[in-house]
Amino acid sequence: MTISSSISRLKGVGPILGKALNDIGINTIADLLNYYPRRWDSFQSISKIQNILPGLVSFEAKVENIAMRRSSRQKSLTITEAILADETGTVRAVWFNQPYLATSLLKGSTYRFRGNYEYKSGYISLASPTFEKPGPDTCPEDIISIYPESKQITSTIIRKLIKQCLDCTNQIDDILPEEITQNHKLISTQDAIKFLHQPKNNRELELAKRRISFEEIFELILTGLIIKKNIKTSSAVKIDYDSNIAKKFVGLLKFELTSAQKKAAHSILVDIDSERPMNRMLEGDVGSGKTLVALMAAAMANNSGYQSVIMVPTEILARQHFISAEKILNKLGIKIGLLISDLKKSDKEDVLANIKEGKVDCIIGTHALISKAVEYKNLGLVVVDEQHRFGVNQRSTLKGKAKYMPHVLTMTATPIPRSLALIVYGDLDVSIIDELPPGRKPIITKLVKEIDRVHVYIHIDSLISQGQQVYVVCPLISESDKLGVKSVETEFKILQKTVFKPRRIGLIHGKLKAEEKNKIMDEFKSGKIDMLVATSVIEVGVDVPNATIMIIEGAERFGLAALHQLRGRVGRGDKQSHCYLFSDSDNPNTIKRLGALEKTNDGFRLAQIDLEMRGPGEIYGTMQHGILDLRIADIYDRELISEVKEAAEAFISKHNLLEYAQLAEKVNGLKSITTLD
Repeated sequence: MTISSSISRLKGVGPILGKALNDIGINTIADLLNYYPRRWDSFQSISKIQNILPGLVSFEAKVENIAMRRSSRQKSLTITEAILADETGTVRAVWFNQPYLATSLLKGSTYRFRGNYEYKSGYISLASPTFEKPGPDTCPEDIISIYPESKQITSTIIRKLIKQCLDCTNQIDDILPEEITQNHKLISTQDAIKFLHQPKNNRELELAKRRISFEEIFELILTGLIIKKNIKTSSAVKIDYDSNIAKKFVGLLKFELTSAQKKAAHSILVDIDSERPMNRMLEGDVGSGKTLVALMAAAMANNSGYQSVIMVPTEILARQHFISAEKILNKLGIKIGLLISDLKKSDKEDVLANIKEGKVDCIIGTHALISKAVEYKNLGLVVVDEQHRFGVNQRSTLKGKAKYMPHVLTMTATPIPRSLALIVYGDLDVSIIDELPPGRKPIITKLVKEIDRVHVYIHIDSLISQGQQVYVVCPLISESDKLGVKSVETEFKILQKTVFKPRRIGLIHGKLKAEEKNKIMDEFKSGKIDMLVATSVIEVGVDVPNATIMIIEGAERFGLAALHQLRGRVGRGDKQSHCYLFSDSDNPNTIKRLGALEKTNDGFRLAQIDLEMRGPGEIYGTMQHGILDLRIADIYDRELISEVKEAAEAFISKHNLLEYAQLAEKVNGLKSITTLD
């Protein structure tokens, strides 16, 4: 048997179990050995039920009763409850969204349970404990590996199968160069995988985790450094840093730039004053003034005779940026163009001709900016706002249009913890705007129960009477999209018939034609609409200072980052703003997550909380298309990340990656899923 052998070679793996294993990505022995535990439990301290106290506990007990039910508030949530007993007493255990436990935990059977014994929902219970059936077939070690499970595949099954093929680890090669393994006192990959699956003690487990963590982070950081090195060898246009232009730009503003904006602007202007392409990401909380910094760079590009583009995710935002940019850049003699897919054919042809002839200096638009029809006369600066990130193919396209690799500035309002940014964005230089403009008041956020809705509505109606405006955000456009979740169309009709009947209510969502959306947004900005019912189409960049109230329906359906983005649409002026979160979820984790928004307006802190609760893969997985496959590495381990970064920098300065075939293959694979690919 080799690591490439089919999983069907193992004892006990028939057609049914084989298919279940295939369904979770285990096809070969190598797949099985690389199916790492998600955590490790210890049953060294077994207690009696009468002696357990709140906190992490372990005990043996019989299942007296077990049943599964659906949440009365959230039909998609299942709750499995069991009564566990030993000779000294009973305890209640609860699992969320694991309905199969009602049949896999057998009534009358005895198991070892381990989990947090805590107070929730009005009583003390054991929250989502792990369990083992004691006996000759259970793992004999004090430390037990717990794996990601499915309905058919349990940790016990995985451990039995791994026990049969653990000797095959000697066929796995070390990817890391020997000098790195020795210099950083790392155990071999073979030993690390053995210890991950069957650690005899905590020391073996920690050695294994350190080795695999080092390797995971090393591969990502090395990939970023190589991409960064390749970019820096390209040629770019030099955009002169003219302090007089900077002073003129700032002089046109009605307010003073924050120190964080000045620092970020300086870094960017220094970067583009070079014949090597800038590749920088500008992080900043919602409302921190990132776009203003980008416009200053565009003004500098124009002064050196080069065009700039600012690409944004939505047409609404493109039109808004176009209006804002015109107010400032026109005074500097800079001609602005707008390029979006919804333009009339004749208007689009005019814009394309002006871009080609160099009659527009700064072009703002959506992804249309990189379509084949666009020809730039002398493109020097590209700014990408939020969701859309340029890949290598788009860079090549732009390079062809620009004659040189353009300077690229990526902006994001989704704050990323520094340790994570170092791993994910190793190919980028990073600037952070971590302060809001003066005069902004923190948004008061409340998680509201349905029973209190009428009181919230009365309060909001009184604020509308004072001239303030309201956003109402729903997850879906129509009820038919998914039953049981509020939609903008239904909510729009309901609000027109209830307490807000006398108010002027508008409706906007992504399926409306651009003309309709623009008309509605213009009416809302001008105060002709009191309340705007919308989907998350208003999530990014929409700026109406008089809108001070936001209601978010089905808040549990949004991530913390999205909720923080949505909330950032209010609080843009000097009035006190409010955000009300409505949710019918009774999932403790959901309530805890939404509660974090009540406690802080700091996007960086919220990103940290979201990361801790949901993990980097869930938060950044879609954005990064799988880059964060950190199954063992702890992104909060700054000491290890720093050590790995030094090792990667030393390696790339001394060695040719092509001499290390397996490492090169891994890096090339990662290059296809980084921010640039």
